[in-house]
Amino acid sequence: MASAASRGWFHKKGREDSVSDPAVGTPAEQESHSPSVSLAAFDAIVDAQLNSSAPEDPSHSTENDPPTTTPSVDETDDLGFTDADSGDDQEEAPFHVKQSIENPVPADAHGPESAPAAPEATSPARASARVSVPAVSAAIDWDAATHAAMAEDAASATVGAPSPSAKAPLAEEVASLTRRRQAIAELVLPLPEKTRVLTISNQKGGVGKTTTAVNLAAALARLGAKVLVIDLDPQGNASTALGVEHRADVPSIYNVIIEDLPLESVVQKSPEEGELYCVPANIHLAGAEIELVSLVAREQRLRRALDVHLGEMDEPYHYVFIDCPPSLGLLTINAFVAASEVLIPIQCEYYALEGLSQLLKNIEMIEKHLNPVLRVSTILLTMYDARTNLANQVAQDVRDHFPQQVLSTIIPRSVRVSEAPSYGQSVVSYDTNSSGSLSYQEAAAEMARRGAPQVSARTGGK
Repeated sequence: MASAASRGWFHKKGREDSVSDPAVGTPAEQESHSPSVSLAAFDAIVDAQLNSSAPEDPSHSTENDPPTTTPSVDETDDLGFTDADSGDDQEEAPFHVKQSIENPVPADAHGPESAPAAPEATSPARASARVSVPAVSAAIDWDAATHAAMAEDAASATVGAPSPSAKAPLAEEVASLTRRRQAIAELVLPLPEKTRVLTISNQKGGVGKTTTAVNLAAALARLGAKVLVIDLDPQGNASTALGVEHRADVPSIYNVIIEDLPLESVVQKSPEEGELYCVPANIHLAGAEIELVSLVAREQRLRRALDVHLGEMDEPYHYVFIDCPPSLGLLTINAFVAASEVLIPIQCEYYALEGLSQLLKNIEMIEKHLNPVLRVSTILLTMYDARTNLANQVAQDVRDHFPQQVLSTIIPRSVRVSEAPSYGQSVVSYDTNSSGSLSYQEAAAEMARRGAPQVSARTGGK
């Protein structure tokens, strides 16, 4: 086997000889499209062919090669020769020189035009090295070596590659969304026999109360239910999301609670798909907390107005959602008294859990003194980020404490959910195929299948 130094020189020399062939183009032309060859594979093939190569052609001469292929002094030094080396007593050239330097081929072997310039005087050993390498390189099939090395590189590149049946994460997500859309499209929603009135409440702000009320209502209406949303938050965000007017001069829920205006007179049809209606809220509701203090039966004013409205309808609503403000004041108490179920959205963070115990105590107090049929029927986890351990821990803690109430559907963080209100739409109509929209539709279907808790019907309700 050739030494490391001689092999390194041989690689360079052999490549230069091979690209000098006029049949395959100039070296520059070949270099622009020459394949990348594994050096280890190249060495193995060169050594194999050196061991089994046929005797060199003695008629071959270095004069047949262009002058640019002559190795430099530095390259010749890598072979272990010095200017002092000379004569037959020197160690044999690494590639078994077969041609004697005493009988060189005439300089005009290629004709006067292609004859190279006369080389400088060098030692016999250096000249031997120059004339021996072309003979060896001629005995090697460079094309076969190149193709073999490329095949080895291609084979090694496939090691550890995923199987054709494996799916990329993005492809898997797209496939999952497609399956969810198909399941929702084939869904037949069970409708309740009696109107289900749900208060959506959590004393902590920013947990998704309004977003949940709007999108659950839109999803149920899209699936064939008749739904009413009562906006009891002075900010009026639910009214904005459902695309209804709620200016200061528009009759609103304030006029119903404070001035005893019939609820039917303030109901507006939402431009959302399906039978979706809304009772708007405006800025006047901000002062209702103070005005309710001096009114008679202040905790039951919303309940009485809603019962009258439902009793007068030929086809009552299937669902009524009451969107509460982030507090435990008189407006929230009115919502608890008017409803038979409580839906609690919980953000998957620690602060949302901290106020949950106080909320449950207030619900228990309302149930004991004002509304004996009130139950916490549904807990929905919102703003879930699967990348964080905190979100997973909060979700698990809630499930451990409320195994019957927590929906299996989780609402993820979604940009589409945040964008939709700016267009006066729910995310269900804004981007039906988004992950947030599909999650709310699945949550609505799960809530509909569960049905209302089995409690005695309240007096005066429909």
